[in-house]
Amino acid sequence: MENYSQEELDAAIQLISSTIINCEKMQTKFLEGTSQHSLLKNRIRALQIAKALIAKDSSIDLYTQLDIEKSLQPILSIIHKTKKAQMKYKEDTVQYKRMSPMISAMCISKAFIEAAIKKQHNK
Repeated sequence: MENYSQEELDAAIQLISSTIINCEKMQTKFLEGTSQHSLLKNRIRALQIAKALIAKDSSIDLYTQLDIEKSLQPILSIIHKTKKAQMKYKEDTVQYKRMSPMISAMCISKAFIEAAIKKQHNK
């Protein structure tokens, strides 16, 4: 998308990739069928879709339009939870600043997912 510099997109892709790895590691700690396992499964899928859209990767063809539409909610959840956690700290603290890249990457993800949904609906 034109609103973002290549540097911002690259940073988002890197952070999303790292988050996917961390979620996959955490997922093994929960039994399949538990709410935590399902949450992580949905989050991983949403992050993979966002990464493919941002990177303009051909792997996006592996996902249906419904998959793309369903990926929006986990991304919105990450934004909400991270902003809520960030509000506990003052703007000049390390803890506050540490969460800013995640919020930025998820907002970029949200924009790309919404654009993909809109594009499909306009066909």
